[in-house]
Amino acid sequence: MVATRAGEFLARHDRTEPGDPLVIPNVWDAVSARAFAEAGFPALATSSAAVAAVLGYDDGEDTPADEMFAAIGRIVRSVDVPVTADIEAGYGLAPAEIVERLLAAGAVGCNLEDSTAGRLKDAEQHAEWLSEVSVAAGDRLVLNARVDTFLFGDRSAETAVKRACLYIDAGADVVYPILAPEELLPDLANGVSKPLNALYRPGNASPSRLGSLGAARVTFGGGLHQQAATDVTDLAQKIGQAYGTR
Repeated sequence: MVATRAGEFLARHDRTEPGDPLVIPNVWDAVSARAFAEAGFPALATSSAAVAAVLGYDDGEDTPADEMFAAIGRIVRSVDVPVTADIEAGYGLAPAEIVERLLAAGAVGCNLEDSTAGRLKDAEQHAEWLSEVSVAAGDRLVLNARVDTFLFGDRSAETAVKRACLYIDAGADVVYPILAPEELLPDLANGVSKPLNALYRPGNASPSRLGSLGAARVTFGGGLHQQAATDVTDLAQKIGQAYGTR
C-alpha cells in the first residue's frame, strides 16, 4: 500500500499543462494539515522550520529527530491525503534508519538538503549518501533532493544543474533548487530529467507562473506558518489591548 501511495504521489508530478503545477501546501500540525486537505489539496508537505517553531526549536536540525518524526506521524494520521516530509539533512541518521522512520510515520516521500550548518556538502559525497537512501527506500518513498546553491553557493543555473543531475543519478525523483530566481527556472527545468520543485514566495511569481516557467511542483516552505503566526500575533495584540493587564 505504501509503495502504491508513493507511486501515485510521484505520478501527480507529471503535468500535461505547463501552467498547472502540483501545488503542495507546507503544514506544521494536525490542524493546519486538516485545513488544507479539506480545502481540496491532493497532497501535503511538512515544513521543518514550521514544525520546529511549533515544537519550540530553531530551524536547522535543532529539533531532536524523535520529536520531528513524531510530529510527522501526527500530521499523517490526521489526513487522508499523502504527506511528504521535510527532514532537513537527515538529523545525522543512517540512510536505512531514515527510510524506516519515514515509513513508520506514514510519509510517502521526503526532502533532503545538501547543506548543513550553512555550508554546502561535497556534491559527490552527498550523491553517494542519497543513493543509499534511495536503495533503502526502493519504490516506497519519493525522494526530493534539495539543492542549496542559491542559499550558499554561486547562484548559477550551471552549478545547480550539475548538482541536481548527480542527485538524479543517485536516485532522486524530484529536485528542489530552493530560492532559485524565477528567470532561471527554464534553464533549470531544461537541464534536469526529473520534475522540478519551485518555492512560492508571496509577492513574487504565482504558482501558475512558476509552472509555466518549468516547475512541476510548487511548495511554500515555512511561509504559510509565518503568515499564520503573524495572524495569531495580531489577534493576541487586539485581545491584549482590550483585556490585557499590562
